[in-house]
Amino acid sequence: MIALRRATLDDVDWLVDLLNDDETEPFLGGAAPRNREAVGAQVERSLDEPEQAGTMIVELDGERAGTMKFELVSDTHRIARIGGLAVHPDFRGRGVADEAARRFQRYLIFDLGFHRLELACYGFNDRAIRHSERVGFVREGVKRRAYLRHGEWQDAVQFSLLREDLEP
Repeated sequence: MIALRRATLDDVDWLVDLLNDDETEPFLGGAAPRNREAVGAQVERSLDEPEQAGTMIVELDGERAGTMKFELVSDTHRIARIGGLAVHPDFRGRGVADEAARRFQRYLIFDLGFHRLELACYGFNDRAIRHSERVGFVREGVKRRAYLRHGEWQDAVQFSLLREDLEP
């Protein structure tokens, strides 16, 4: 069973290991924190300001399997930016990311009251693009050569999900 919970300070070392894993790191945002101090600060902010930002732990049958994050973009317009999805290599290929993303969407929209969720992924990350579309995000466009990653300019594929996309 997939469950989501807020990360605690006890999760920081596990998160740092996951975010720096050779199979994970190349696909994460270039500016994403990966050292213990910065990840710890994100977790503390998530705990202190739960409606502004969140660092979440994805669990499968009670075991840490991944992480994802959100940050408030506009309180007035109830927009959150999500990202930082990373699944530990031991749990890949089991549908963990898809189920966790759907639960995360419902939590952000129905529990925290966001109207719009936004995300962007690198144009070279075909797996993330397919995942985003599979879990209901709508492709809105491409920011051409927007981010310098691994020494090359990369496109960013932009997606959104609206509250009405989840309502029956």
